Amino acid sequence: MNPVKLVDVYRGNRVESSHSGHIVVVDSDGKLLYSVGNPYRITYARSSVKPLQAIPVLETGAADHYKLGEQDISLCCASHSGEAQHTDRVLDILGRADIKDTFLQCGTHIPHSQDTYKNLLASGKDLTPLYNNCSGKHTGMLITAKHNRETLEDYYLLSHPVQQRILKVISEVMDYPIEKIEMGTDGCGVPVHALPLERLAYGFARMAQPDSLGEDRAKAANRITAAMMKYPEMVAGTGRFCTDFMKAAKGRLFGKAGAEAVYLAGDMETGIGIAIKIEDGNGRAVYPTVLETFRQLGFLDEEQINSLMHHYRPALQNARGEKIGELVPSFTLQKC
Repeated sequence: MNPVKLVDVYRGNRVESSHSGHIVVVDSDGKLLYSVGNPYRITYARSSVKPLQAIPVLETGAADHYKLGEQDISLCCASHSGEAQHTDRVLDILGRADIKDTFLQCGTHIPHSQDTYKNLLASGKDLTPLYNNCSGKHTGMLITAKHNRETLEDYYLLSHPVQQRILKVISEVMDYPIEKIEMGTDGCGVPVHALPLERLAYGFARMAQPDSLGEDRAKAANRITAAMMKYPEMVAGTGRFCTDFMKAAKGRLFGKAGAEAVYLAGDMETGIGIAIKIEDGNGRAVYPTVLETFRQLGFLDEEQINSLMHHYRPALQNARGEKIGELVPSFTLQKC
């Protein structure tokens, strides 16, 4: 099945371009409820799967041993902005485990927070892996390795026990054979996993209603989703979609963005999970698609949508800062 048009890009009153993609809605029993496009498209989850990658941090006992609070657990799921609230907490967690930040193997990039970047330049400080949006996830991996008395230098390699545990968790939660998961390398250097979109949605449905995962894993899943929704600023940052979306959802919905225009989310009330992939990888079309999906499902009301309007129908601006167009969702969910 081919991708379907999801979002129109208007310049003035004319559609100038469009973004196509795929949407799948699954319940916690694995039933396919709605779809647009191809629900079985094999898709790299990228950072969207971080809440599942955090499960071993709890299951191994590392989280409790190093006294991780809810903000810390939320940060382990983050693609953060590199604000002080994020980097200070990364250093604090590493300090509790007596691990130097030089062990972070996520590489460097300019932080999402422009204020952070300007302050770094003004102070003459180096841009280090600490400011990488994935440093929270890598911190969780490092403390797990430390707690299990495993090597720290190579925790990012697929052959390391840290990554093998994550691979096993993804296979089990998404109920997909481990040998069929296609592997690649993510932007931060760790393995990344490709599965059918409906399996990714099923994984988040089970995170929302995790009773079928067994008692211990269900407790871990509940701690992770509760932490994300209570401290969404740790998951992303000031003005970012994941943070604003979970704040507006008020403890009902949790979600996580991934690079190349992927989004996974779950509904705590119904146990429904969604997976979205914009075919051309352009992230600007993801958030209008997420919000329109939940609007059509009836999980976000008009007041909540209005509070997220700058994400729902984001404005196009010219170099003078004038609004000259907007992005508008243009799809209808199809019942399966």
